[in-house]
Amino acid sequence: HFGPEGSEGADPTHLGFDINIGGSPIGQPGSYYAENGYGKGGTHPVPHLEDLHDSGLFLTEALTRRAVAEIDAALADEKPFFLHLSHYAVHAPFQSDPRFATDYADSGKAAPAQAFATMIAGIDKSLGDVVRHLEKCGIAEKTLILFLGDNGTDAPLGQQHLIACAEPLRGKKGAHYEGGTRVPFIVSWGKPDPSQRCQTQFPIAANTIQAQTSNICDLFPTILELIQRPTPAGHPVDGKSLRTLLSGQADPEKPQEFLMHFPHQHRSSYFTVFRQDRWKVIYHYFPSQQPTQSDGNRYQLFDLESDPSESNNLADEQPKELVRMMELMIEALRDANALYPQTNEGEPVQPQLPL
Repeated sequence: HFGPEGSEGADPTHLGFDINIGGSPIGQPGSYYAENGYGKGGTHPVPHLEDLHDSGLFLTEALTRRAVAEIDAALADEKPFFLHLSHYAVHAPFQSDPRFATDYADSGKAAPAQAFATMIAGIDKSLGDVVRHLEKCGIAEKTLILFLGDNGTDAPLGQQHLIACAEPLRGKKGAHYEGGTRVPFIVSWGKPDPSQRCQTQFPIAANTIQAQTSNICDLFPTILELIQRPTPAGHPVDGKSLRTLLSGQADPEKPQEFLMHFPHQHRSSYFTVFRQDRWKVIYHYFPSQQPTQSDGNRYQLFDLESDPSESNNLADEQPKELVRMMELMIEALRDANALYPQTNEGEPVQPQLPL
């Protein structure tokens, strides 16, 4: 939020970055229900909400109310603010938000899928509540909103590596397919108003879909440019500001490349993904050990422009393109000082070019 007129570029030490409510290293809450203490006493308790354990509030609503209260506190102190409202929803456990349960009772879906839908509805309401509060406070025109997920969907529908809950995309959270990596990303001023200086300096094209790719690493330099602050000295930055793309223009200087590297076990294990423009290559280090995730192949090559569902592996049909993409992948891994899977003897297993 840009705060009072003239506060653009305010000292970041006064922005209240040290306030943490409900955040912890855990990836999921022990419970979304207040009556269960949001997981109190278990292995995944949500901290800082003890006074709401008797409130009956679903966790999404509890975090939203605390976020609104912090906005009010910042305004009372006449300070700009940065709010990172990161809901545990829609992470497992999939527990039904009672506010929306009846909306999906006749959907014909299993209980976990219905619960997932209510959790989505809760996030939607949360965003609407925050935006309305910004409008009520008269600061929506000076507040930039960035809405996105951190990984692909985890809806309890379908198999991990098939076309399922992210249809028409293949895969889901933790997968190397597009359903596991593509996320919704919406950027908007809280209330468009071209007369506002901040919106003139940082324009956002309305009702526009940007075809060029970006990733979460781009948010840091984008926010720095927004508040007119330099990159901290000696701080490595992996992303690039999205200012040009958000204005609705193409950015020829924005690399259309994406590296995803999993040298360890997870829902999908021991793989590297490299994407450049329309082409995407997936390298499986031990394909015989993960035949379901790799279709039994060491190399997978997809043309995402003609095959967004990644159903047609072109590795055999396009050998030159496969070698080119693998060379770029290997170079990107070296530039990133990547770690690699290891043999039982502790030797690194690096990706190899096809013969």
